[in-house]
Amino acid sequence: MIPPAAEGPIYLDASATSPPAGSVVAVMAAAQASAWANPSSLHGYGLAAADLLERSRQAIALSLSAEDDHLVFCSGGTEAAHLALAGVAAGLCPGRVVISAVEHPAVVAAAHSLVSKGWTVAHCPVDALGRVRLDALQALLQPPTRLVSVIWGQSEVGTLQPIEQIGALCRQAGVLFHTDAVQVVGHRLIDFSTLPVDLLSFTAHKLQGPRGIGVLLARQGLALQPVLAGGGQEGGLRAGTEPVLLAAGLAEALRLCDQRLSAHGGLDPLELLRDQLARALQQLPGIAISGCPRRRLPHHLSLLVDDGAGHPLPGRRLVLALWRQGLAVSSGTACHRGQASVSPVLTAMGLPPSWAAAGLRISLGPWLSSADLAGVPQALASAQAEVAAELLSDRARP
Repeated sequence: MIPPAAEGPIYLDASATSPPAGSVVAVMAAAQASAWANPSSLHGYGLAAADLLERSRQAIALSLSAEDDHLVFCSGGTEAAHLALAGVAAGLCPGRVVISAVEHPAVVAAAHSLVSKGWTVAHCPVDALGRVRLDALQALLQPPTRLVSVIWGQSEVGTLQPIEQIGALCRQAGVLFHTDAVQVVGHRLIDFSTLPVDLLSFTAHKLQGPRGIGVLLARQGLALQPVLAGGGQEGGLRAGTEPVLLAAGLAEALRLCDQRLSAHGGLDPLELLRDQLARALQQLPGIAISGCPRRRLPHHLSLLVDDGAGHPLPGRRLVLALWRQGLAVSSGTACHRGQASVSPVLTAMGLPPSWAAAGLRISLGPWLSSADLAGVPQALASAQAEVAAELLSDRARP
């Protein structure tokens, strides 16, 4: 497979999705040839599929320092988040679920789906850097709160939340804690056995794995109820024929991530590329970094862009202008397609509407090199000038 940066436009949108790694495609092709059967079937074909499914499960669990029976395969991060919140809420008396003000839309929807079952939802505020306000969270952990969900790495602005502190507060209060780790898994080594987290969800396609598969890790002893019923698969927690090929692809994608991280002392080498690019972009007038400058996702760079005279430029127009410059980037999260351009995340961080529409996201993957990024500052400067001229022309029209 040809990496996106090798030919044509340069792909800088890894936080939306990532191209499957060559070895992931190869592993899935081999699985298609040898383990295509239903893993619930008792004949030899089914047993071969069941064997690969369980070996993939074991490899994924080992990568995350979790037990095999902690791991539930889902269709992606969205379903995994819904299973986490709805699944655990079904075994509790209705109370309050607390989510941060900067959650992914999937978690927001999962939390609000509980309202019809007697739950209430509270949104914990964040500061100007997108960090959960721990004082506000501590106050919200009082009864009737029974469940908390906080995104680990914010997909739009890159801020990393202090998961260890949040988890410790939840445990002191006797409150269950879920974290959406979609943007984190693959970019740092995860030890689920020591994390003060009860439920952790992620997906494969953000880390060069296949689309269509995600994972929920759940502590042993949690009384989870299925969201999808109709079969006994996944320990009765997720009905439907298991995606054997996708599980094999996810296991291989995680193996590649672990290999890359271990070779660099547990640090993501993309952080060095990101920092080099950030320094170059900050030399341009009208460019500012949003989110937390230090505790942030290592592959992620979020920007607020103006015309050089303090007037914010719409992020979506910049995305289109940068595409014409040969760069694929994002504004906001890809899951907001078709919705208003004002970012609820930037709004929660205290930005006025004009600035909350000026966000730009650049997210890197291991297919990129310094040479691929060398032209990004000039491309952004050109896009900035193009969009500023467009807006000036729009204002001049009668």
